[in-house]
Amino acid sequence: MASNKAHHATGWAAGVIAAAVVAHAGAGGPYQVLSVLAFLMGALGGTAPDWMEVAWWARTHKLWITHRTWTHWGLAWIALLAYSYLQLPHHAWAPPLFGFAAGGIMHLLADWPNPLGVPWIFRRHSLRWWKSGRHDLIVIIAAWLAATVVADHVFFDGVHLHYASGALDSLLHGARAALHETWAYMQQWLLDWRQGV
Repeated sequence: MASNKAHHATGWAAGVIAAAVVAHAGAGGPYQVLSVLAFLMGALGGTAPDWMEVAWWARTHKLWITHRTWTHWGLAWIALLAYSYLQLPHHAWAPPLFGFAAGGIMHLLADWPNPLGVPWIFRRHSLRWWKSGRHDLIVIIAAWLAATVVADHVFFDGVHLHYASGALDSLLHGARAALHETWAYMQQWLLDWRQGV
């Protein structure tokens, strides 16, 4: 599994995504209170598949559900996300539930690359990219990039991504021109060197 810190960080990113989706759907309520609740519940949902396995009522706090089984079942989290999304315009409980489900799915996505994998439908599946707890920074950056894209699209009509893509295009164009000039210089140097020999 990804580290606890990674699940917290990606949970906050899921909260940003959930709040943006709730606001975009027009279900944020007065002063966007429900968007804020979706944000907070996204952060809570980012760690939920792990803490839901623990028997908090027992003195030893042992697992009462085997790790990465029922609480990590992808189909259930996706169904919860879809159902709560459909209920966004109709019920005040839907935005927080949507945020919680978004956080849970983000948790599963963070666990998916390691060998133990995640039971998305019936059987466990792993991307087998790295061992548990390694490369958490990649998972965190990917989650926050997704949150940035969604939030920019919803709140700023994608203007920041438009500027960023323009800057990246200019940078790549400049790099391409510099490589072309360097290649031409190298060819001329080789030609001069051959003629001199």
